[in-house]
Amino acid sequence: MEEKENLTAERSLEIIRDMMERSKNTTVKHSAAPLVWWGLLVAVFALVINFLWKHYNDPGWNLLWFVMGVIGYIGNRMIDKRRESMPKTFVNETVGHVWCTFGIFCAAIGFTVCFIGMGVLPIELISPDGNFALNLTSIITLCLGIASTITGFVLHNRTILICGIIAGIGGFFGAMRFPEQQMYVMAAVAIVGLVIPGLIISIQSKK
Repeated sequence: MEEKENLTAERSLEIIRDMMERSKNTTVKHSAAPLVWWGLLVAVFALVINFLWKHYNDPGWNLLWFVMGVIGYIGNRMIDKRRESMPKTFVNETVGHVWCTFGIFCAAIGFTVCFIGMGVLPIELISPDGNFALNLTSIITLCLGIASTITGFVLHNRTILICGIIAGIGGFFGAMRFPEQQMYVMAAVAIVGLVIPGLIISIQSKK
């Protein structure tokens, strides 16, 4: 009787492990399109905003990032509707929470900086030499790299993990080292941290 119960417990654990493995693989497969979509969107908007900065010299163009967020959300919903439905599991919910947290923090930081720039919040971010004391691009790219790296750990996917580390650390120091080219850095981070792993996952899932 005891041996039978042990076999039943072992079988139950085996079923649970199998379900988690399938959930992880399905989540990895489903993450390919959103990664490419958001990566391309960020890269395109970074280049467009950079162009507008240089030719019109108005920080107000940064509000386009919030427009990008709306477009990205709508596009992501369309991607979700076109692919097969996936039941909610701990794995995919955790990944969703990670990127939701990333979005909340980035949006909050972005809105706060905009309000400071418009004089709504009485916080001084201009250094004595007249430059902006806060490099927002460094912060955002670091947050993106952290979110991507955590996703790689959760999904046990080395591609997402490695690309996330390179994008986050490289983007953080790159934006500080080249402040005049920070939108190019942002575009590069989006390609390395999102588009490349998305394409690799898509190719691997078709084999």
